Order: sequence, then structure tokens, then C-alpha cells
Amino acid sequence: MRYIDEYRDPEGARRLADLVARVVTRPWTIMEVCGGQTHAIVRFGIDELLPGGLTLVHGPGCPVCVTPLEIIDRAIEIAERRGVTLCSFGDMLRVPGSGKDLLRVKSEGGDVRIVYSPMDALRIAEANPSREVVFFAVGFETTAPANGMAVYQAARRGVKNFSILSAHVRVPPAMEAILSSEGNRVNGFLAAGHVCAVMGYEEYEPLAAKYRVPVVVTGFEPLDLLQGVLQCATQLEEGRADVENPYSRVVRREGNREARRIMGEVFRVIDRKWRGIGMIPQSGLGLAEAYEAFDAEARFGVGAVSVEESGECISGLILRGLKKPVDCPAFGSRCTPERPLGATMVSGEGACAAYYKYRRHEVRHG
Repeated sequence: MRYIDEYRDPEGARRLADLVARVVTRPWTIMEVCGGQTHAIVRFGIDELLPGGLTLVHGPGCPVCVTPLEIIDRAIEIAERRGVTLCSFGDMLRVPGSGKDLLRVKSEGGDVRIVYSPMDALRIAEANPSREVVFFAVGFETTAPANGMAVYQAARRGVKNFSILSAHVRVPPAMEAILSSEGNRVNGFLAAGHVCAVMGYEEYEPLAAKYRVPVVVTGFEPLDLLQGVLQCATQLEEGRADVENPYSRVVRREGNREARRIMGEVFRVIDRKWRGIGMIPQSGLGLAEAYEAFDAEARFGVGAVSVEESGECISGLILRGLKKPVDCPAFGSRCTPERPLGATMVSGEGACAAYYKYRRHEVRHG
């Protein structure tokens, strides 16, 4: 497995960590945006290789985690209706709503199905014209092109019993919300490589210039992450705030033009509430006017569903980089993957789930 092993080379990681230690002379806080990067950092102990003055914090990089409670409840309400098949990726089934989760709906007889592509849901709709088939479309810009293509194909094929419940969110507005928030301590970002593979990195340039923060496009393996940290720390020490792309084997400045074209046709930018953070202007994707017939929220009349978040869960502070999972009094006791208080514990990319799996020994309760 050359193309994995070469980016997990222990000696190479040590060399990069040593370079970071030589560069850093002052305290800095760098946020990785992607939940996959968070899991790699915690799993491989990358943060433990870095000098004491350099802190890595975990951002809102898991789309499952930031999907607001009310959208989960809307999906549950749709899934409980007769004649409806709700399709979803597996990581959404155990995310708690205000009263239950989609797995519970399935156990109670609801037709909830795990699929591996939105096109699977479209095929189910074509094969079952007497049922309403809804795909729960969750994700950053990474999954939006495929979900948009499913809607695009449904329109072209005349599949009228197919719709999507869109919970799509956009990364740059969330980064700006963090930078402009009271108490922000983030000095630089490691941008999510898979998002940039779709969108490119031009849209980060105004953000870097406005807030004077470096943004480094970063992959998901240990050497990718350490290289990203090194370049971000170097910029901070030199007083620069540029967008750099050491992940050029995957990411181009303009991204994937065809994927962006599909997104631009099928979706429109809207304001979106983020779980634990609140409303972020221009941070979501809803269906464009030409495709509104495929909007499950409107089709089933569930747009008015609104609920309050748990007062005990501190996921909002974790998603903004203000707290670590082990700072939560409920971590590992009242909140576990089997009985989660919030999505950051149940999601496969959630920071709390990563710490529970790899860092439970760091609990600081009391």
C-alpha cells in the first residue's frame, strides 16, 4: 500500500515535527476544519508530537455533527409517515433527535434504509412508484455534487416520487463565523482537502486577507497534516496570511468545475442553522427554484418543526474550538457512543467519538 504507507512514515513524521518545533517561537492555535482530520490527529497522536506552544483545536468539520436537531426531527417525522421510504447514509441513523433517532423509527416499523449513494435512493424510487422516497442529503460541499446529480437525474427522468431533505452546509461561512465570534482564539486553519477537491481554494483567499489568518489545504494522513501544520506555523511566525496548497496531488485551485456546475444548477445558497453554533448566514444549500418540486421539507410540510438543543451537551463549544471533548463533565459517563447526548459523540467523524475511542484516559472530570 505504497500510497498510504509513504504518508504514514514514522521517520518522516518525526522530521516534520522537529521542523515545526524549530519554527515555533510563540503560542499559536491552529484549527483543523475536517472531522476526518480530527480522527487522524487523535488516532496517530499528531498533536502530541508538536511543541507545547502550538495548540490544535477541532472545528465544525463533521456535517453529521452540525446538522441541527430540528432537521433530525424533520427526517424522523417524514420517516414515520405511511407510504414513505427514507434513505440515508448509515451515520445519520443513530444521531439523536429530540425524542428518538432514525434507527428507533426503523425498529418501530418505519421504512428507513441505509444506502451508499443518493443514486441508490433514486433507483428505489423508480422501482417503487407508489411510495414516496426521500433521501436525507447531509454533507459539506463534498457530497453536494452527487446529491445534486440525483435531483438532476430525477428531473430528467420524470421521477416524481423522489425528493431530498437537504441539510447541506458550506465551510467558508462557518470559518468566518468562528473568526468573528467573541472569544475566538484561532490563528490559522488547516482546510479540508476533500472539500477543496470539489470547490478549489479561491474562496478562502478573501477570508485569509480579511482576518489575517493563514489557510493551508491539508490531506488526511499524518505527513499531510504535519506538513499543513508546518506551513501554517511558518506563515504565522513570518506574519503572512496566505492560502497555500501542499495537497496538490488531489486539489487544484479551481477545484472540480463539472461538480461545481451541477451544484450551481441544482442548489442555491441559503442561511443555515448549525447544531451547537446557531444561524450562519449564507452557509447552507437549498434547492434552486427550478428544482423546488424535489424539496422534501416543502413536500411533507415539516419546515415549521423547531426544537431546543440539549443544555448539557457542550458540542457547540467543541465545534468552535473553545473546548476539548474531555472538558465535558458528561464525557464518557452520561455521554457515550451507545447513549450520546449529541452528534459529536455518535458520528464517525465527531470529535467526541474520536476522543472516546483513543483518549478516554484524558478525562478530567471533577
